[in-house]
Amino acid sequence: MMADLPIGFWSGWIVVLTCVSLSTLAWVVLSVYFSSPDVKTGDADAHEPVWDGDLREGSSAPPLWWFWMLLGAMVFSLAYLMLYPGLGSFEGLLNWSQGKRLVSSYENYEASFDTRRAEIANLSLAEVQADPVLMATADRIFRRECSACHGIDGRGQASLFPNLMDTDWQWGGSPEQIEQTLRGGRNANMPAWGPIIGEEKTRDVARYLLDFSNREHSGRSVYEQSCAACHGAEGAGNVFLGAPNLADNIWLYGGDIDSILTTLQEGRLGKMPAFDDRRLDATQLKLIIAKLAK
Repeated sequence: MMADLPIGFWSGWIVVLTCVSLSTLAWVVLSVYFSSPDVKTGDADAHEPVWDGDLREGSSAPPLWWFWMLLGAMVFSLAYLMLYPGLGSFEGLLNWSQGKRLVSSYENYEASFDTRRAEIANLSLAEVQADPVLMATADRIFRRECSACHGIDGRGQASLFPNLMDTDWQWGGSPEQIEQTLRGGRNANMPAWGPIIGEEKTRDVARYLLDFSNREHSGRSVYEQSCAACHGAEGAGNVFLGAPNLADNIWLYGGDIDSILTTLQEGRLGKMPAFDDRRLDATQLKLIIAKLAK
């Protein structure tokens, strides 16, 4: 939304300052070119500086083309101020503004793409994925909206943002589940277990997660008591809770012993913002879903 034109005191201030500036410029130009030359007396000539014997300071007017250039600039300025906003709250005779131009351009853009949007809406996800032009568009939307967190290649980064190019989906990887994630966002919460079960048991669980197939591990009993409710007895996770799979050796926050200990002891908070219709329209969402579900 464009800013409103100034009103009240500031509108008057702009009008006065602009008019005074133009009037002063006009007076200076006219006085230089059309004022009567000074008549010098003999005494004045006698005291006039002379260089190199015969070089005297003259009083010739500047070149006449300067006058026409300045006159043209002043005429252009006056015409512009009459036609376009510039004099305080006066909107100009053409009633033009950047805001109106933006709205008009956006309406023209929307109208030109309505037919194409309707065509895309009628395509199946497989048909969208098979169209190289549409997938190139999906790539551009992804780079613009998603790459800041998930990386330009979608493989995640900074041990904070998940890889979107693998098959490991914390909240489910079906097209419907991906759409729900994009439209509504996600809030993940891994509670801090350090204060609850103590440091020794936390370390036992961390070691067990790195050796998940070892059923005799001392950390398994602690896992079953404290972790299995969300992540499952076999560590497969729960997409309805956003509890990740712990048995596939894919770790969002790092899979070394220190990173796992930090996760268990201090917990983790993850937030995926909502990309609903306020940020992406239905067509753009469909293209992103097609890219991620491919």
